[in-house]
Amino acid sequence: MAVQYQDIQELLRSRADLHVRLNLMPYDGTPEIKERGDGKYLYVRKRVAGKQTSTYVGAYTEELYNLLLRNAREAREIRKELRSIEKQLAAAGYSEDELSSDVINNIAFARANMKMNIYDQAVLEGVATSFPQTEEIIENGKVSGMTATDVQKILNLKHAWEFILDRDVVASLSDYYMLSHIARLVNEGFFAEGGRIRGVPVTIGGSSYVPPLPNELEVKDRIREIAEENDEAINVAIKLCLYCMKTQVFLDGNKRASVIFANHYLIAHGGGFLVIPEKEVPQFKQLLVKYYEGKDISVIATFMKERCWKTM
Repeated sequence: MAVQYQDIQELLRSRADLHVRLNLMPYDGTPEIKERGDGKYLYVRKRVAGKQTSTYVGAYTEELYNLLLRNAREAREIRKELRSIEKQLAAAGYSEDELSSDVINNIAFARANMKMNIYDQAVLEGVATSFPQTEEIIENGKVSGMTATDVQKILNLKHAWEFILDRDVVASLSDYYMLSHIARLVNEGFFAEGGRIRGVPVTIGGSSYVPPLPNELEVKDRIREIAEENDEAINVAIKLCLYCMKTQVFLDGNKRASVIFANHYLIAHGGGFLVIPEKEVPQFKQLLVKYYEGKDISVIATFMKERCWKTM
């Protein structure tokens, strides 16, 4: 039964990820060329609520037409994979669970604040961005005046937040597998296996602390122990966040993955969300280094609870 449960959780994560990929596609539909006068124009056709719709995209270019074709092919493949997953879930006896009204409201609350949360996370990572630039990247996928690396980090944060706000994912356990999947999303485009546990030594800038190589079984057990603690949701979320940061589970993206992972737990328990606001980043980094170097967790945990916790 344990194996089947794990399989169902993985199927739900895959289904949510596919839904996010579908929602993030700039154009969804079959490309169509229309001629008016001397000009050619591109539209996408799709059926919505039983009716055929046609949406204008832009003036015809070979590059744009090929992009629409690629999008259409990718959308078909995603929908095919989704149908396969639905069949596998049904065969495994899975049925949808209703989320509580508190959790549903919390998802909406986090989604309404997602752009600011992504901006604050980007600042924590040292990404040179303004809020308008971050907003432009989230909405349009690009912006002038920023490096490709910084743009990719912001897009990855968007993908990861969209993932944890999916209802299937919210209903899933906050476990090592969830953390690994989030790490893969935030490291997308930088590492081929961004969600794989770290196998090489790392150092932390500005700190004498050298994290030991993580042991996968120990990390799994410790995350489970923290997540099962009988404590307020915010306290558990902060412990999960700080444990994953200090352990440096992955080669890169640990702060990004840890914050989003903690939010998965917190949102699933209707407890608001956790983010380090831009103005609190300098003090948070100082307290984080002290925590790495042996300072009691209560100091930084109190700071996060008072300055970084947002509730409805």
